[in-house]
Amino acid sequence: MNKIDFVGLHAHSGVGSPFDGFGHPQQHMDFAFENGSRALALTDHGNMNGLAYQVLHAKKMQKEGKEFKPIFGVEAYFIESVADWKVKLEEHRADKTKSKKIDDARSGTTVENEAESKQAVKSELNRKRHMVLLAMNQEGLNNIFKLVSESYHGDNFYRKPRIDFDLLEKHNEGIIALSACLGGIYAGCYWENREEGSEAVLDSMRIMTHRMRMVFGDRWYGELQWNAIPEQHELNNYVIQMHQEFDIPLVSTCDSHYPTPDAWNDRELYKKIGWLGKGKPEWMSDELPEGVDEIGYELYPKNGEQMWADYKRYTNIIHTDITYDDEIVRQSMLETVNIAFERIDSFLPDNTVRLPDFVVPAGHHPAEYLAQLSFEGLFEIMASRSIERGSTTWVEYTDRLKLELKVIADRGFSKYFLTMKSITDKTNEVQLSGPGRGSAAGSLVAYALGITQVDPIKYGLLFSRFLRADATDYPDIDYDVSDPMVLKEILIDEWGSNTVVPISNFNTLQLRSLIKDISKFYDIEFTEVNKVTNTMMNEATPLAKKKHGIRAGVYTPTFEEVCEFSETLQAFFLKHPKVKSHVEGLMGQIRSTSRHAGGVVIGEELNKYMPLIASKGVRQTPWSEGMNVRQLEPMGFIKFDILGLATLRMMEEAIERILQHHHGIENPTFDDVKKYYKENLHPDKIDLNDQEVYKTIFQAGKWIGIFQFTEKGAQNLAKRAQPKSIIDISAITSIYRPGPLSAGVDKAYVNAVNDPLSVKYENEIVEEITRETSGFLIFQEQIALLAHNLGEDISLDDANLLRKLLTKKGLDTSKQAKKEEIMTKFVRGCVNKGISKREAEDMWQKFEYFSGYGFNKSHAVAYSIISYQTAWLATYYNAEWTCAFLDKEPESRKEKAINIAKSWGYTIKPLNINTSGRRWTSADDTTLVAPLTTIKGLGDAAIDEIIEKRPFTSVEHLLFDGGVVARKLNKKSLDALTRASAMNDLIDDRFTGDKHFWSATVVDKPKSKKKLLENIETYKKEGSFTKAEIIQNTQTLTGIYPISMVLSDRALKIIDQHMVPPISEFDIDLAMAWCIPIKIITKKSKNGKWFHTIDVIDTNSVMTRIRCWGVDPNKDFVHLNKPYVIKNPNYNETWGFSTYGRVDKKWMMIG
Repeated sequence: MNKIDFVGLHAHSGVGSPFDGFGHPQQHMDFAFENGSRALALTDHGNMNGLAYQVLHAKKMQKEGKEFKPIFGVEAYFIESVADWKVKLEEHRADKTKSKKIDDARSGTTVENEAESKQAVKSELNRKRHMVLLAMNQEGLNNIFKLVSESYHGDNFYRKPRIDFDLLEKHNEGIIALSACLGGIYAGCYWENREEGSEAVLDSMRIMTHRMRMVFGDRWYGELQWNAIPEQHELNNYVIQMHQEFDIPLVSTCDSHYPTPDAWNDRELYKKIGWLGKGKPEWMSDELPEGVDEIGYELYPKNGEQMWADYKRYTNIIHTDITYDDEIVRQSMLETVNIAFERIDSFLPDNTVRLPDFVVPAGHHPAEYLAQLSFEGLFEIMASRSIERGSTTWVEYTDRLKLELKVIADRGFSKYFLTMKSITDKTNEVQLSGPGRGSAAGSLVAYALGITQVDPIKYGLLFSRFLRADATDYPDIDYDVSDPMVLKEILIDEWGSNTVVPISNFNTLQLRSLIKDISKFYDIEFTEVNKVTNTMMNEATPLAKKKHGIRAGVYTPTFEEVCEFSETLQAFFLKHPKVKSHVEGLMGQIRSTSRHAGGVVIGEELNKYMPLIASKGVRQTPWSEGMNVRQLEPMGFIKFDILGLATLRMMEEAIERILQHHHGIENPTFDDVKKYYKENLHPDKIDLNDQEVYKTIFQAGKWIGIFQFTEKGAQNLAKRAQPKSIIDISAITSIYRPGPLSAGVDKAYVNAVNDPLSVKYENEIVEEITRETSGFLIFQEQIALLAHNLGEDISLDDANLLRKLLTKKGLDTSKQAKKEEIMTKFVRGCVNKGISKREAEDMWQKFEYFSGYGFNKSHAVAYSIISYQTAWLATYYNAEWTCAFLDKEPESRKEKAINIAKSWGYTIKPLNINTSGRRWTSADDTTLVAPLTTIKGLGDAAIDEIIEKRPFTSVEHLLFDGGVVARKLNKKSLDALTRASAMNDLIDDRFTGDKHFWSATVVDKPKSKKKLLENIETYKKEGSFTKAEIIQNTQTLTGIYPISMVLSDRALKIIDQHMVPPISEFDIDLAMAWCIPIKIITKKSKNGKWFHTIDVIDTNSVMTRIRCWGVDPNKDFVHLNKPYVIKNPNYNETWGFSTYGRVDKKWMMIG
């Protein structure tokens, strides 16, 4: 047999066909090329999520000189009529016996059910057949985009995205269609008519062929496949008969599902892992196959010889009466080459940048309109400052604006800024936005448009740090708002779901879960697996940090580093080499598709230019954009990041309270809040040099919800550095990061601040640029300014490029040459300014050193302003700010937040059914009222009913006379209210205590006043809840442990006198800590030794677990809800705290 040329036109990856396909598209492409193929199609199930990977890798291959053609397609899910199917669905929903079987799952991750697709399906609702669609050109690709987008939209989506004849008739130009596999178009005819005989199958196929030919003409192909499945050969025979009767062309495909021949084993395990959380289908075995022959097919990207060998091998294995014409089969393989290189154009998707036209009024050019709005905004700002036209300041600002506008216009980004301006305008109608975030705060255009609120000239912020004239990257404005979900819903509602599309995230399989899941299939004991997964990160993290010179902060080791540094994992992999092999094969494979926290793409009719998918009814992009993957920009779509900042919501709520308490506005609207913010808190209005704020908060160290200063490390650094300005705060927050801290910059900076005369500057230029940070290079912009001002002919663009060149390792030849060119200019310029060559080279070395942890000044300043705004509110409106802070803190930190409020001198008024509201309020300057929303089990309906019907004067008023609707304030709600002590005001002298009240009114809830009186008498002996019961009730119902009930003043005095830290602040050098045990479990170890596991808490509300080994359960007692000092506890990063031996030698009860 002569060599057969062949191209795979049907292939699946793990990106678009998770848990069915396996591997990333680039892996498939690389192997296909190495295996002798000149092209490969990617046709994932129902989506084109892998297309961006495919395009970007094709460009990489072209750059490397590899002649390889990517073919773009999809294996769509097809039914003949969505409208008819919808009628049947409604009939099923109306039938109570059938409606229970309907699955309304709506997800962005489509997992192919192999058996469901490739067999007869009884339920008409679940029937859908595959068809492969291939783009012949850009028009065809756009039509496939439309088909996929529509398949996820409206009635077309039910468990899977669907297309039908109506859609195909509208959007078929430029598309080649194949009949697909055993789950395909012709296979549907086969499965549904098989029992009625071959003529019934053929009649059904003839009807389908006629209809497909009406749509596609000669672009409709019958598809043959070669494997050891008998039904496949029956289907092949029928498809060949369609070829003979209708002259439809045939193709053979290998329907590849994994990238290399030896990846079949990982793919089989990947499939099983995918179904672990969904409920294993009946067709799936628990066992892994011993070899690929057991599966019955090999699904990697094959070449012509391998395809021919499969054809011969499998037709000999299958014992049927079917015989094949070798020439027909040979031509079906060669036809794939004709399709790939004659019928399909060589092209990459159009990546024209698409932004909305509606942001530019008719008759205006984007650049001209942007300039108009920018100058209008700037003139308004300068008028508010009384800056005279023609003055030096006027010229400085207008010249800077013109320069920025020119760069923006030349780079083609005017419409981007106009879109961002439109988002800002919409935000300002409904919620607060932040002063700025990231390098965009360095743009005067953004400031003039109101996108940011920070004057970049005032703070020496560089536009070139944000957007260089000579760069090719896109602008990236991160935009903080108080509630991004609400804003995005408004944008989608008003601009359309095809205009505003949330961005997808690809979630991948991670090391810990992989080890656990894979080990299940090899029957490895859970305890052994658990030990590895609990230990490996603790072993690897310190060594990985040491490797990178990181001495502080959080660092997550890579997979390779965990393997390198964890001895426990190494031993486990050595013992279980198959697990290691699978982990290496499966790490990073796609697990699911979710939505980006804040990213959206905005452009008109995006469904025509990308194949949109959906999750829970919300459209989203098929491609992602983030730290580890950049797909949207190369495809022509710019991401807009709309991010949530909880501090902005706290500010809104604080302002609402200020307006209520100090301005007489009972129900403030957002317009009221916005007006107050603009007049009092906007960076252009607030006095950012108010030293009372710095003294009260930053210097005195009185913290309460201060943005960026919630960690003790940052708080301590601020107290040591004593900031007096926004730049001081910016320097502190820039230093409080792992890099600078590990280099000891914090200590050196504090010393310089406290002893300014010790700081030496090389010359006046260096002093001018670094004086604000006491001679230290804290900000990246400082390096750029020094290079620009000291060097010879170094532009600001080149100076900002230098920042990237200094921080990147392994520069290519051209970038290394550029770096050396800038260095030469820098040294030459320094020498010309009277600095010796050696000093200049030393300064360059400083650049190299500091560039590793220099921070973005634009971001630091913008976020420091938020820190100051929160500090201003805490200084002048502390009660209102504290209430907003308490409302925002999650339950896990609520008790700690309450303790912070108490440290400011507040008394917390107990929960009260008559006075507690939906949120924290202040009764007066020293008293805060806890809200009903803190009570677990008390729903919104119950709270609404209470607030509407109160005040309640007695229990009879509540239960019988107040018009309370019992189903809204039911027994469960009354139980929660009573045990949380919120009903204590209703306990009169008829009751002997709160437990008596609870038993008589809730436990045995009376239906009449007569029954209530009987209950009062019946349960009189109940009395009051014990102290232990009150503690239990409070903790269970409010999530707050009432430490004040346990920790007496005497105990606190003892702790303070001996300077014993709480266990959550354990210092190994002090060798002791205090805590309160709240739960004890006594067990036996594997060696038969008794030990206690004790959960403890302290004033930081941090739950800590301590193991007490070698105890005698009959002698070693630890009492719950009593304060203890623990002497010399052992601490290990893996196992936490522990003690050994007699408890009374280690645990000392206080008082």
